[in-house]
Amino acid sequence: MAQLLTPEERAQALANLEGWEDAEGRDAIVKTFVFQDFSTAFAFMTRVAMMAEKMNHHPEWFNVYNTVDVVLATHDAGGVTGFDIKLANFMNLITIG
Repeated sequence: MAQLLTPEERAQALANLEGWEDAEGRDAIVKTFVFQDFSTAFAFMTRVAMMAEKMNHHPEWFNVYNTVDVVLATHDAGGVTGFDIKLANFMNLITIG
């Protein structure tokens, strides 16, 4: 099972993750991605879904038109782990450019 990040590890990770912040009211991190249009948002979700399957670590998300709200937490660990940071980094990486 994945280990929860310490408060120090979490603060360091969030400092290096542009746009990500602590979720209000739960042990998770959140970010809203806004794209040019629905197709671009859906393509982003498809790429993330493929990575999530490889990692066996799946995001919580909500999509309306060009916006994707993402919540990351490792449910079996009860909060944020390295898996969440890895997936958040991937999401940020594929939105560059």
